[in-house]
Amino acid sequence: MPHKHDPFFPPPGHDHRSCASEAIAAAETICQDRGSRLTALRQRVLEAIWEGHRPLGAYDILARLNRNGGRNAPMAVYRALDFLMDHGLVHRLASRNAFIGCRHPGDDHSAQFLICDSCGSVAELASDDVHKTIGRAAAKKGFAVTSETVEITGHCPNCNPS
Repeated sequence: MPHKHDPFFPPPGHDHRSCASEAIAAAETICQDRGSRLTALRQRVLEAIWEGHRPLGAYDILARLNRNGGRNAPMAVYRALDFLMDHGLVHRLASRNAFIGCRHPGDDHSAQFLICDSCGSVAELASDDVHKTIGRAAAKKGFAVTSETVEITGHCPNCNPS
């Protein structure tokens, strides 16, 4: 059973700035290693995503970028998101049509997400057991998995009444 304040689900009042600075540092390293550029816009998009542990839609990100008079266009945000996904820095949650920061940046991994129905927080898992089980079940059906994202809804430790 998870602790009341599992690090995957930060406690209320959690300071997200440390998460954001760790994500930016990882992004800079990954981009440098791959010969890519973490432009100012890409960094600001990543920072907006890491302002919390809740998924954000592209237009929510755009609103955050433009809240102090910015003039960013939707296509610029989508291009930045594509870059961040291609570099393993963010994930897209299809059920929410939104984006969440990757807790395992740069690693080629399958993704499983625990999504809280109450507060909207999201925790990323990287379970090899789940990945292998899906791969075996798919192979039995003759299916070759090319991408895997599992979204599981429920209640996080902060919202779970038990």
